[in-house]
Amino acid sequence: MILRKRIEIEGIVQGVGFRPFVYTMAEHWGISGFVLNDSRGVVVEAEGALEALAGFLFAIRSNTPPLASISRFELSDLPPTGLPGFTIKQSDESAAAVAQVAPDSYVCDDCLTELFNPADRRYRYPFINCTHCGPRYSIITGIPYDRSKTTMGEFVMCSACQAEYDDPTSRRFHAQPNACPDCGPVLTLTDAHGESVKVDDPVATAIELLRDGNILAIKGLGGYHLAVDAENDTAVCELRKRKNRDEKPFALMSYSAEQVVEYARIEAEELPLLAAPERPIVLLPKKDGCCIAPSVAPRNRLFGVMLPGTPLHYLLLKDSFTSLVMTSGNVSDEPMIFEEDDALKQLGPIADYFLTHNRRIHIRTDDSIARFMSGKSVLLRRSRGYIPRALFLKKQMPTILATGAELKSTVCLTQGDRAFLSQHIGDLKNSEVFDSFKQTIAHLQQVLELTPQIVAHDLHPDFYSTRYAEQLTGVEKVAVQHHHAHLASCLADNNHDGEAIGIIFDGLGYGDDGRIWGGEFLVGGFDHFSRHGHLSNIEMPGGDAAVKEPLRMALSYLIRVYGDNLPSLALMERILPDDLALYRQMIAKGINSPLTSSCGRLFDGVAALVGLRDTVSFEGQAALELEQIADLEEEGCYPFNLWKDEGGFALGYPALISSIVDDLLSETPVPIISSRFHNTMAEVALSATRMIWNATGLETVALSGGVFQNRLLVEKTKYLLESDGFTVLTHSRVPTNDGGIALGQAVIAAHQVAKTRGESHV
Repeated sequence: MILRKRIEIEGIVQGVGFRPFVYTMAEHWGISGFVLNDSRGVVVEAEGALEALAGFLFAIRSNTPPLASISRFELSDLPPTGLPGFTIKQSDESAAAVAQVAPDSYVCDDCLTELFNPADRRYRYPFINCTHCGPRYSIITGIPYDRSKTTMGEFVMCSACQAEYDDPTSRRFHAQPNACPDCGPVLTLTDAHGESVKVDDPVATAIELLRDGNILAIKGLGGYHLAVDAENDTAVCELRKRKNRDEKPFALMSYSAEQVVEYARIEAEELPLLAAPERPIVLLPKKDGCCIAPSVAPRNRLFGVMLPGTPLHYLLLKDSFTSLVMTSGNVSDEPMIFEEDDALKQLGPIADYFLTHNRRIHIRTDDSIARFMSGKSVLLRRSRGYIPRALFLKKQMPTILATGAELKSTVCLTQGDRAFLSQHIGDLKNSEVFDSFKQTIAHLQQVLELTPQIVAHDLHPDFYSTRYAEQLTGVEKVAVQHHHAHLASCLADNNHDGEAIGIIFDGLGYGDDGRIWGGEFLVGGFDHFSRHGHLSNIEMPGGDAAVKEPLRMALSYLIRVYGDNLPSLALMERILPDDLALYRQMIAKGINSPLTSSCGRLFDGVAALVGLRDTVSFEGQAALELEQIADLEEEGCYPFNLWKDEGGFALGYPALISSIVDDLLSETPVPIISSRFHNTMAEVALSATRMIWNATGLETVALSGGVFQNRLLVEKTKYLLESDGFTVLTHSRVPTNDGGIALGQAVIAAHQVAKTRGESHV
């Protein structure tokens, strides 16, 4: 019996060798018909005998290419045509555009073998790629994914490359970025002024320049990196000085995991994350006395490490360096630079030389950051390698744009059962970052061909993301409370569509009472939330200045507990008398001292109290150092009080702060104090959860907010809650910090609009 089937396939099936794979399977099973890309994904018409057709269908669904991912596989019957042969047809752009664009990918093993094979025609060619690897999202300008809709459309393939592109048996069959030294992009080395440095081998010269202590700006997949030899402390310090980056750790890149273990400790479960196709920066513990310069990650027990993501990086690192510093090419707090003119203008004062090329980057994508905690990999920054891969939701949604938060900005677009979270953008208070925010929205809407009907934004009226949303016309706007968005983001990340108890610990978020929240115990789901408890409100003397100076928060907690009779701590000796008088007055009279329930500020205050950090040079620095110094063997806990409050219940500070002070006065080691504080916060979470369970009967708990980037806190809290019978949801696919806010905003907006319209499909 001869049958003909139409197969409509959606998912990541364009630009990953799916059509040649289907062609090969058709040849193997003796199937006639065709395959083509359309704006939804891939369409196949397959005709053959029943048994052969069954084998073919099973093969294309279960044995997909390495980078492919199927989300929809729909069959329908057609009358047989009797026409022989199987072909790959031109793309069909008539259908609604829902095709998923593939992320940028690392160098596959086959290309890497060719890269270092002297007999291969692409030997040491920095732009080698195939259907299984190479640039995707950063070069695409539209869909369907064809060469003409990428920046590689500017390069005409030579006859040899064209023959590979046309050959169904080749690994480069329909590989859109296909190129070679005769027809593809070329590498150039210039000085800081953009003047070409005439050399036979730019890579070899770049290696020598790095060995000599120079700073190089290197153009990668999604933008420029600034690189120095990670073992050269003088060069690293000079990079810090020029980049205006005081203490924030630099990322490292090594050729292989074998080199990484020379300076960092890797557990077996962390290796797959480090070697994943996405090539994220993975946070790993330092080895004592390692070869890496101390200034790479000062006062930090972790290195951020990644393996090479491009052929160029492999060429630079092979047999040359244990590791290179590979930090984002920008001035501190500005977006990663990806265009030639901007690079010379802004990185010229930092870099001594530029290693660049003429393959245009269409959209910047910074490196992703991940950490292994609580038994699974967790994304702290979801960007290159993961974007624009869809996050699948349990229910259908209208087309929504969510504009995210102010810090660690990302945006989100939804369509049907998919959410497309953007790459990391940055902190929107910087004008260049805000420009990048607008460019990212425009690009996502363009490549996904989506026009939002609804725009979700933060409740805070002064966020740049809120102002952007409010200026849009012809759309329905939904304001979403910051911590409700955190809760919803965690629920969506875990595909949980019911209610849950939300423990949301972060820095700052605008509450629906007009105060600054950040240590919240919520109950709710996508369509509602209520606040059952929080950390007690405390003054932030100087407002935003207290975020940059944890010493101010430490003093605020001491004044709350001790009033005028402040204890004789080392902290008090570090505060000038005039400053002390000023801070007292600000707190007493409420002058520029907004109240906050922020858990992040509590961690900051304790870090300053124990003498770790009076000021910070980057967000979360004080809390990070407090986590890293903790004595993991210590099991003690401080007393604490949960008392009635206008927001339900609140954590009181007297018992906690006075106990820490007593330990300081008795000269208890700071690592023990840190561990006791972490243990206490986990116990606070358990006690608060029990109180809410008594009132609601809910047994599912979601942990979200930037404070839960703290591995020690997450693992202690999760252990206590699960030991008590609760089901604990933590983030994995999207960041627990504000980088995941946009997803939460989107799903909340969908439910709120559906409720307003009386709809039930969401």
